[in-house]
Amino acid sequence: MDATELANYLADSPPTVVPLEIKKHFEALSPRQKRYAHYISKASFAGTRIILRQVSPESEAIYDFILSLHRAAAGDWSGYAAKAGVSAQDLQYFLEYAAQFLGNSGNYKGFGDAKFVPRAPESAFAALAAGDETAKGFYEATKGGIFGTERQDLMHLGFTEEGHMTTYYPDSPSITKAEIEAVSAWMVEVKLLPENTRLRKTEAGVFEILIASAVTEVPAEGGDIGKETSFTVADGLLKGKTIKLVYGDHAKEMAAIAGFHAKAAEEAENENQKNMQLAYVKSFETGSLLAFKDSQRFWIRDKGPMVESDVGFVETYRDPHGVRGEWEGFAATVNLERTAAFTGLVASAQTEIPKLPWGAQFEKDSFLSPDFTSLEVLAFASSGIPAGINIPNYDDIRQTEGFKNVSLGNVLSAVAPSEKIPFIRPEDLALYEKYRGQAFEVQVGVHELLGHGTGKLLQETAPGEFNFDKANPPVSPISGKAIESYYKPGGTFGGVFGAIASSYEECRAECVAMALGCEFSVLKVFGFGSGEVDMDGEAGDVLYVSYLSMARAGIASLELWDPKSRKWGQAHSQARFSILKCFLEAGDGFCELTYKEGGDMSDLAVKIDRSKILTVGRKAVEDYLLKLHVYKSTADVVAGTELYERMTKVEQGFWAEQRGWGGGVEGARDEFGGDGGEFCGEGELGSGMVHFSEALQPPCARPKSKENRAAAQAHIVTTGGAAEARSSLEAMIQALVTLTKSLATSESLAEARKSLMREINQPSMGKSASRIRELRAR
Repeated sequence: MDATELANYLADSPPTVVPLEIKKHFEALSPRQKRYAHYISKASFAGTRIILRQVSPESEAIYDFILSLHRAAAGDWSGYAAKAGVSAQDLQYFLEYAAQFLGNSGNYKGFGDAKFVPRAPESAFAALAAGDETAKGFYEATKGGIFGTERQDLMHLGFTEEGHMTTYYPDSPSITKAEIEAVSAWMVEVKLLPENTRLRKTEAGVFEILIASAVTEVPAEGGDIGKETSFTVADGLLKGKTIKLVYGDHAKEMAAIAGFHAKAAEEAENENQKNMQLAYVKSFETGSLLAFKDSQRFWIRDKGPMVESDVGFVETYRDPHGVRGEWEGFAATVNLERTAAFTGLVASAQTEIPKLPWGAQFEKDSFLSPDFTSLEVLAFASSGIPAGINIPNYDDIRQTEGFKNVSLGNVLSAVAPSEKIPFIRPEDLALYEKYRGQAFEVQVGVHELLGHGTGKLLQETAPGEFNFDKANPPVSPISGKAIESYYKPGGTFGGVFGAIASSYEECRAECVAMALGCEFSVLKVFGFGSGEVDMDGEAGDVLYVSYLSMARAGIASLELWDPKSRKWGQAHSQARFSILKCFLEAGDGFCELTYKEGGDMSDLAVKIDRSKILTVGRKAVEDYLLKLHVYKSTADVVAGTELYERMTKVEQGFWAEQRGWGGGVEGARDEFGGDGGEFCGEGELGSGMVHFSEALQPPCARPKSKENRAAAQAHIVTTGGAAEARSSLEAMIQALVTLTKSLATSESLAEARKSLMREINQPSMGKSASRIRELRAR
């Protein structure tokens, strides 16, 4: 890989880290609620190593390498580096890499799935490792994985058969996409759910389904499909082959997770919370996803809790086959003020849903009013924190029992200091800056509730039984003919649409947000306008900025497209690019990209004709949305795939050239740090966010938060020169890792606190905190 190509994979310098404000929201909780949140947080972060193993073979060793160096440096990074003969600049690069690694829970970006490598030379890392035997051992265990760039295909997550990196199919260099699909088809046939599994093909050609569980043998009462663990495939590509169920994947972590959920059950405020936590215990101990589905049912029934959460193998974006889930978990508290707006959206849903471009036969038989709350994240273990969530993902539960929507308020409002805003024309910039937060909140709300929350899958629910009139099937609004395809028993959208399912569904939900975002009654729910059409008023401003924001995101999304593999690295980015193409194809001057002819395209910007949003723009979006929706509803994977691949294809020429300006703009994904809310919990490393907390001392002694807040805030200040940036990052890593592991005794915790306070009280930290206050004041 030449220097130009390598530049696309270098770690961000400096990484963009922003604080999540949580303190005031956590303080509003009762002692019991705080303990409940604490144990859920502990359960979530206990799965950090699972995420690492799901990213790359070297990620767990890199994690241990960083922690070992922290212990060896004992807070004096500069002294340790000097003794190792490592320059101040290379130390800075190490700290930046460590921050980005911890924020992404691995050495591939959580948003984009591309590998990042240090800016420091390999010799600097080797020198740092040589100063401590433990660190040296872990560094050697990475087997060159930190710096490996020889094969560009391996710089992206994807199928092994295509040369990419994946650990969802470990130790299986010869496994093919066709074999993975065949095993998935077998699992559907026997009704074994895939989310908590990995798949390994042995040298003997046996396919082992690795089930995440604390137990290492099939449970005494049997697993989800009984006590049998070895099966011979009867037909198809794998006819005669053996499939084995192997329990105990991530056994140590799953046992710890189950233990924390058992403690959370003791702090539950109602029977639904208690039963949810106990269902988690059963699921994580035994590997039962049927028990996990029960946990989601109790979760749905837990209406309006002050502490909201969800934990498990949930989202399937990073499995190249699109069915296996990445570990994640969060604990959050409700923002009652903002929740009022979302409650209003739920109340208006039955009025707004019929305005979507499909008929009643393609919509749920009845709208199951869900909880829709605005949450303030206390802790989120993942490879990256989303802005909103609509779960559970199980279609059978969603269609008949309901779902929940959450908007993560302190994620939505988190903005990096001095953030540049490309692709917006100068004349639009002031309006964009004023309303982009509000526009995004509306978009996320409609996306989650009325996007993911709408639509009916036409199914044969059991042999010979259908959820539509089979004798008089619905007529497709696209072809004008009766539908011919539908989901067979046990079939799911993810199972049928495979690898494109996640991005396809995100695109469908985004299009719903763009379509219903044009309804001024929806904008009124969020506090904008009177409900009457008024493109010149504040509601019109929010709508205009919403379309500008989507178009801008479509341009910036190209940074997540790899021109060598012609592969998209992120589901949402792929979706937003396709919507930009939809805007551009609308014609009539609705959407254009402006730039100086013959220039270097550095002035590239999006131009939306505000007067045509309600006509040309909305019609183009609804035409695209109708196709996406009907193909999904009818299991028409052929037509759906053809449509989506066309709309997400990055043509050579203009788009490939433009990517040079898209690159580096959105790639510096924010890493989040808690603001030191007085959270009951031992120190943990948050994956996806850096979570700082203190020891639980019943009855929930509320500790000082100054040290946590200062540590979290310090690491966003990297703009005051190299020395200040280095000292801030040193403090960040010091604070980050001091509280990383659960400390076994109160004495060791007390010592860690003292060490952390000594570091934070250094002059550089004081300057950092002052700088933060100055930035916030601005």
